[in-house]
This record gives sequence, structure tokens and C-alpha cells, in this order.
Amino acid sequence: MLALDLLLQGIVQGAIYALIALGLTLIYGLLRILHVAHAALFTLGGYIGVIVTNETGSLPLALIVAMVSVGLLGIVIYRLAYKPLLDQSPLVALIASIGLFIAFEEVFRLVFGSYGLSFENPPLRTQVNLGGGLLISHSKLLVIGMAIVILSILAWLSTRTRTGIAWKATVTDSQIASSFGINIERVRYLNFFIGSALAAAAGVMVALLTNLVEPTMGAVASYKALAIIVLGGLGSVRGTLVASIAIGIVESFGTVYVGHILDRDALAFAFLVIALMIRPQGLFKAG
Repeated sequence: MLALDLLLQGIVQGAIYALIALGLTLIYGLLRILHVAHAALFTLGGYIGVIVTNETGSLPLALIVAMVSVGLLGIVIYRLAYKPLLDQSPLVALIASIGLFIAFEEVFRLVFGSYGLSFENPPLRTQVNLGGGLLISHSKLLVIGMAIVILSILAWLSTRTRTGIAWKATVTDSQIASSFGINIERVRYLNFFIGSALAAAAGVMVALLTNLVEPTMGAVASYKALAIIVLGGLGSVRGTLVASIAIGIVESFGTVYVGHILDRDALAFAFLVIALMIRPQGLFKAG
């Protein structure tokens, strides 16, 4: 029973990692930019989720507002920070992204305070008995269910629609895609909107599970997300999903069985190092 409980906890954590890292993968796959500031959008999503829920009492409304507003902010970041740097070395965009991330952390500290925000009446705290004494809260069920729904919609969008075809064509060769009439800028805007909205959804879910949002909560998330996209294979959506779940499960089991040696974060990076020693190119090829 302990094993099942740890597996369930790992899947919940992996689902959150997937929502964060998938946006990074989409952006890297399209522009070859390591969008470190993505973690700040994750934090902002958590803040918006807590504030709107406290003001309205509606978690679904808070989730929608967070995803839409942070998605639009992602477009603004691309337009103002990244688009002027596309002709430069990728390192230039990386440095700009790190600067943005640090700036966002300071803005959060100034605007929301250093001690974080919490839900006044934390929603979805009741638990469900799955049988055999295995309990799970409604909030964790929501995380799993929402991750499945969002990722399924994204899979449908990327494989069954003209938008998805345009995205793949742009990733493969943007000049040829443009010659066939694909609006490259529109694809890039949509890419940043979707990726940023996914980060916001993850932020709301983390706030829901921990009942706390604080200015630096995106720091560890950024390191984990970068580790996940490297392990999955830079630019590989399938690899990102597999790596997210794998790291979530490794952390869950490792915290119990070897937690006295390594903490949760150290376990994740130890697993990353070992996995890359075995398969340096990552789990899957980009695509």
C-alpha cells in the first residue's frame, strides 16, 4: 500500500513538472531559446490563482484568469525581450531570460511581500478513499485530471489541426514554412501563449497543494524544468512528459527510502546525471 501511495504522489508531482516543462520544450523546439523566465510566469500564475480565488471564491475562474493573463504576458515577453534577439547568439537570449527571471522575483517581492500569500479558505481539502485505505485529496485528483485534459488537448492541437501542422513546419524549417504561406510570427505568439498558460496552470496547482505562493517559488522549478527537458531530449514533447513523470516518481520513492542521504531536489539531479550517463542524447529525439 505504501508503494501505491508513493506512486500516486509521484504521478501528481510529475503532472505538475510536465505542465511547467512542456512550455519550455515548446519554446525551445521553436526558437532554440532556454526560456528561464518561464519559471517566473509559473510563480505569477500561483499569485493570480490565490488572489482571484480569495476575492471571488471561484477556483475555476482563478485558473482561467491566470492562464489567459499569463499567456498574454508570455506573448509580450517574446515581443519585447526575445524577438529583437533572434539574430543574436542563443546565449544572448539566455542571459536576457535570466535577467527577466531575477527582475520578476524582485517585482513579486515588492508587490506581494516577502512572506507569500495563501488561500483564505483552501479549496478541495477533502479526501477520497480509493480502496484499501489509499486516500487522495480532491486537489491532487484535480491536478492529475487537469494535466490529462490539458495535455490531451495539446496533443490533439499539435497533430490534428492546421495550427499543429504549421507549428511542426515552422520547427522543421521556418523559411520553407513561410514560403508556403505560414505566418511564422503568429505561430510564435501562439507558442508563447500556450507555454505560458501551462506554466500558470502549474502555478495554480502548486498553490492549491501547498497553500502558499512566495516570490522565489519559481527558482527550484526552473532548475527542475531545465533538467527535465534535457533528460527528455531537447525539444521532444514526448520525452518531456516521460521525464516529468519519471522524476516525480523517483523523488516520491527516494524521499522515503534514501531521504536521509539526499533531499528531494538532490535526488532529482542525481537521477538526471545517471540517466544522461546512460543516454547522453536524452530519452527521445526532438519532435
